[in-house]
Amino acid sequence: MSDWNMLVSTYQGGYRRAVRALRKLGPVDSTPYHNVIAMTAADPMAVLESIERRTEEVPALYDAISRVAPARARFSFGSASEFKEKAAAIMRDWLPELAGRSFHVRLHRRGPHRALPAHDAERDLDETLLAALAQAGACGRISFSDPDAVIAIDTVDDYAGIALWTREDLARHRLLRPD
Repeated sequence: MSDWNMLVSTYQGGYRRAVRALRKLGPVDSTPYHNVIAMTAADPMAVLESIERRTEEVPALYDAISRVAPARARFSFGSASEFKEKAAAIMRDWLPELAGRSFHVRLHRRGPHRALPAHDAERDLDETLLAALAQAGACGRISFSDPDAVIAIDTVDDYAGIALWTREDLARHRLLRPD
């Protein structure tokens, strides 16, 4: 499924339980990666809320799902440089939301991209955002301790989903786990 805009990670032993529950909320597909489920949703945040309501009704489902990653945007890439260019272009649209705030980029990489080390990509994108903010006449700072926002990027092979989650989003949605 290359048109996913949500990824759901499960705990060991929770995959089947999660798939059964998620199928009721929208199209679900397996990925080549252990305990990672892809979904397509018209409104990924609404589906996240539905998943969270369902985990309150069925606590065993909460024990099955470790993380839900709804994407605000998606893109395909063929190289590390293309990945960074496309991610940076999307993040530039978020400069007004990041101006004057603390943030960091977190990358969850699934796939054979050895030329895309997560730590290096995160640092490069953090620096790109700081430079873009400065060029726009705004400030921002990198923080890993209670940041105002986290830019979460998830990849499955040559596809990436990217989202900006605020501190409020992270407090409200217990299945958004960027780190």
